[in-house]
Amino acid sequence: MHLIITEKHSTAKRIASILFNKTSKMVRVNGVNTYKSGDTSVIGLSGHVVGIDFPDTYSSWQKTDARDLIHADIITVPDKRNAKIVSALKKLGKAADTVTIATDYDREGELIGVEALNLIKAVNPEITSDRAKYSAITPAEIKAVFKNLSLVDFNLAAAGESRQIIDLVWGAALTRYLSVTSKRLGKRFLSAGRVQSPTLALIVDREKERDVFVPEPYWELYATHPGEQQFISKHKKDRFWDREELDLVIAKVQDAKSGTVSDVKRGKRTDKPPTPFNTTEFIRAASRVGISPANAMRIAENLYTNGFISYPRTDNTVYPETLDLKELVSMFLGSTFKKYASRLLEKPLKPTSGKKETTDHPPIYPVAIASKEQLKSDEWKIYELVVRRFFATFADASIWKTLRVIIDINGEDFVANGAVLVEPGWRWYYPYHTSDDRLLPDLEIGQVLDVEKFDIESKTTKPPARYGQARLIKVMEDLGLGTKSTRHEIIQKLYDRAYVHGNPIQPTKTAYSVVDTLKKYATPVVVPDMTSKLENDMDLITEAKITEESVMKESRAMLDNIFDGLVSNREKIAEELRDGLHNDQVVGPCPECGAEMAVRPSRFGMFIGCGNYPDCKFTLSIPSSRFGMVVVTDKVCEEHKMHHIQIVQSGKRPVEIGCPYCNQLKWEAAEKAGNDPVVGPCPECKSDLVAKLSRGGGRFIKCNNPDQDCKFTLPLPSPRYGELVITDRICEEHGLHHVRIAKEGKSPWEMGCPYCSYIEWKKKQDDRKSKKGGKKGVKSAGAKKRKTKGKKGKKVLELTKIDGIGDAIAKQLGEAGIRTVKDMVSADPEKLSLKLNKISKKRIEGWQASV
Repeated sequence: MHLIITEKHSTAKRIASILFNKTSKMVRVNGVNTYKSGDTSVIGLSGHVVGIDFPDTYSSWQKTDARDLIHADIITVPDKRNAKIVSALKKLGKAADTVTIATDYDREGELIGVEALNLIKAVNPEITSDRAKYSAITPAEIKAVFKNLSLVDFNLAAAGESRQIIDLVWGAALTRYLSVTSKRLGKRFLSAGRVQSPTLALIVDREKERDVFVPEPYWELYATHPGEQQFISKHKKDRFWDREELDLVIAKVQDAKSGTVSDVKRGKRTDKPPTPFNTTEFIRAASRVGISPANAMRIAENLYTNGFISYPRTDNTVYPETLDLKELVSMFLGSTFKKYASRLLEKPLKPTSGKKETTDHPPIYPVAIASKEQLKSDEWKIYELVVRRFFATFADASIWKTLRVIIDINGEDFVANGAVLVEPGWRWYYPYHTSDDRLLPDLEIGQVLDVEKFDIESKTTKPPARYGQARLIKVMEDLGLGTKSTRHEIIQKLYDRAYVHGNPIQPTKTAYSVVDTLKKYATPVVVPDMTSKLENDMDLITEAKITEESVMKESRAMLDNIFDGLVSNREKIAEELRDGLHNDQVVGPCPECGAEMAVRPSRFGMFIGCGNYPDCKFTLSIPSSRFGMVVVTDKVCEEHKMHHIQIVQSGKRPVEIGCPYCNQLKWEAAEKAGNDPVVGPCPECKSDLVAKLSRGGGRFIKCNNPDQDCKFTLPLPSPRYGELVITDRICEEHGLHHVRIAKEGKSPWEMGCPYCSYIEWKKKQDDRKSKKGGKKGVKSAGAKKRKTKGKKGKKVLELTKIDGIGDAIAKQLGEAGIRTVKDMVSADPEKLSLKLNKISKKRIEGWQASV
């Protein structure tokens, strides 16, 4: 049997349809869809089917020294999410004679393929293997590739594996050290990494340049010339840095009513057409049309998988000679882009080329026709961008007719520049660059021009601009940070960890604290040189010039040297980190006592508490804080002087909360008004069910029984999903109005009867639990282990009887050796506070006093 392995299920389905045509049959193997025709089967993976990790002995962050991770063994662990795929892969592999790796052809794709091959070899050591290398999932290319299969590139896979291991070791060791040292554990841990940290340093350094920037005043002087074609000229000096010098010039010209043209220069300017898209330039272009790097790559991957564009992860900016460019352009004669293709085909096609040429993949180009009806709006936007860029690379240069005029006004030279686009060239195909004409009348030397007025513009110099995501990716590429496949992911990780917010990118105070600490005590971690060298070493592994083992040894030695400084300065680092992190949580002054209010943790999520507690018990709720990390932004409420906050969730847009005090006052006003919308009668007591906002920013339905003895409630989607609309339609079974969630720019979510919706959701949850509970074998053995752990945990739960101690704090105390009330009473408050995360000696003394 012949087995073909692809990186995704969608790719497997498409390749099978190309190779097998109408003979392809979908066959379920261990719950996984595969495709079969004759003696050949195709299976799609879901990325990596196995992962790497440290042995379980290193799992405790507090009991294991972070430095021990540097030289710890690395083990391969199964990805539980892909257990069915692994099982199906082994079953098919055991029966196969040959396996063809048809994953994406790059470092990561080769590693994914080799991981799958190793799993098969474990059950079928005699199996032979080969490789299908393609850059577009089109019938022509796939059929040609499978007629000319090559060898698996084990060196390329080794380079991918070395990057994976190095990133794990560096990231885990540094992250664990920073988090434990600063006592920042749980979901708010401090992450660091080989590429992540120098990238964050770039952002922080740019912000520091802005912080210290002192704006300088300057002035510009303009003259207005009336007429049929009015225009403006500017003093030749451009900027006046000395006001006195400007005043002298003004005194000289202010009474002038005319000026004489003293010089005229006519010329021509050409703008060369753009080079083919590589990944970095594609991301930058997508950003200009309003699509973030992460979304641009996600959409491009979908278009590639569905056979509309070529492989989007490439450094290449030169079309290979093997590409039939005329055929590709001709393909569009039957499409929306017919007029552009027709004009290009009027003459020989001569594409532009960039500086980078590689042999793995061509630049990004369209491989099939798509229509607006086939694609979502963002997909069409990206597809059109790729098509138009492809056309532009064959087009002529844009030609501008230029005119530069100098006008003498009482002995002072004023300059006017004009430009008219006479030949659009490539801009006609690729209209994403502004090309406004600057019109001037046709002037001659000696011509006298009227002067209507003079204008002075007072300006100041601007600080260096913050990095936009697209610009940062280009800087990362120039410095050798990351790869074409990982740069956008690194930036997204900085957002997810609440190190940065906004676009242009702005660092949080936590980012300042982490970067400043690493710069002071572990400089190599935040400079590009080290990580750039390791990236270069990985390329050398691919070329078989050095071994994976030597690169691993070198990287571990580098990290060991870095830890020398970190370990010897642990106490200083702990103090500096804690001070910096505290500043990032400060929201503003307490409305009641004026003390500092800051973001604090509780068992229900985060809240804002007064620093003068327990004397002042004023608090503010943070809506949706249990769903993500709280970021305190630079924007300040004019009325309450509090910083606006947002909730950051991994891979999602942040939830903007705004001023937390304004938010709470709004909730309190709604409660006081009592005009909550009625949904229908309560199923238990027949009082009104009303839709309400919770103090934490959620939304729910509750019984409005005036005696408050009915506790019936129903859940509703959070306000961040949209506005709640009570419709006229009524559920026949429960008598409740159907509800709808409406959000601008999106199709409304028809929830229907909220009680029916809840019953359906509850049934799915119960079914899921019963399926988990019904599994046998390994799971049942684990259940016994959990029971044993439960006996140990009972003592820890005893601590929750103490006022102010919930499950989370009890667990933390248990890890610190405090398991009973007796342990708490006999503990040294000062020593215990050092072992806990953000729990003071004073708070521990309060617990002891309450027992």
